[in-house]
Amino acid sequence: MSDPVSRLRENIAQVFLGHDAAIDRVICCLIARGHLLIEDVPGVGKTVLATALARSIDGHFCRVQLTPDLLPADVLGVSVFQRESGEFVFKRGPIFTNVLLADELNRTTPRTQSALLEAMNDGTVSIDGVTHRLEQPFIVIATQNPGDFEGTYALPENQLDRFLMRVRLGYPSPADEARVLSVRPAAFALPHLEPVLSLADVTELQARADAVRVDESILRYIVELATATRRHPDLRLGLSPRGSLALAQAARARAVMQGRDYVLPDDVLDNVLPVCSHRVLARAPGSDADGEATARVLAAVVRSLVPPG
Repeated sequence: MSDPVSRLRENIAQVFLGHDAAIDRVICCLIARGHLLIEDVPGVGKTVLATALARSIDGHFCRVQLTPDLLPADVLGVSVFQRESGEFVFKRGPIFTNVLLADELNRTTPRTQSALLEAMNDGTVSIDGVTHRLEQPFIVIATQNPGDFEGTYALPENQLDRFLMRVRLGYPSPADEARVLSVRPAAFALPHLEPVLSLADVTELQARADAVRVDESILRYIVELATATRRHPDLRLGLSPRGSLALAQAARARAVMQGRDYVLPDDVLDNVLPVCSHRVLARAPGSDADGEATARVLAAVVRSLVPPG
């Protein structure tokens, strides 16, 4: 029997074709107890990826199509008055799930966007003064249209900071696209995808990540990297302490995926771009619409530092 991570990776790859790196990112987010933001054009398989993850871990999956008229109660739930009992009864919204696909997050208003903050940060939902705890594991996979698409609202920095990673899928290669056209996995294979991990298996992987050892030299390296982004002349916002914590936790999760109980410098370096790119801001307004400016700065910061030996 293969290890849990390999089983999960192979199962998702049956229906999500041609994006092995994206599969690893979503698994890393799951193990790290993080959330994933996918910024890309429609039709590249974002829903298939989220659905395949939920089916593979025997979890509950909900999808919310975020529109300008969506209200926070449509996501979180609402208290409904029951005439028979004379009491208010809380009706849970779609956020009470294991895997939530928040589709086109930047098409809804900031008020509804912010409704996700507590759930993503604390794993709880507060309604009418009552706090409801979400079932674990819980992961939000949100999609975002490119900023130049019509009808989009920019995600505020505090919302972006709640996502462990931001990735771009891109278009598949011609060969992979031909496979999709031939196999049509979303229509035929996805509905029959069987779970390969239980929710208990996932929480055990998360506990293993929490126990992964991070040497003091690697912690200092993460702090040096964060400090360098705060001092870089081309950035007006550097990496926050929450970002440093996210980078360390992603490194721990990658170590688990590699079958180790200790972090290597490569675990940090592999995660710098997906973990940090949406947390830093270029100094020149409008200079980073496609993320290339911050990617160049982060690459320069990495080159300027000597990783632990």
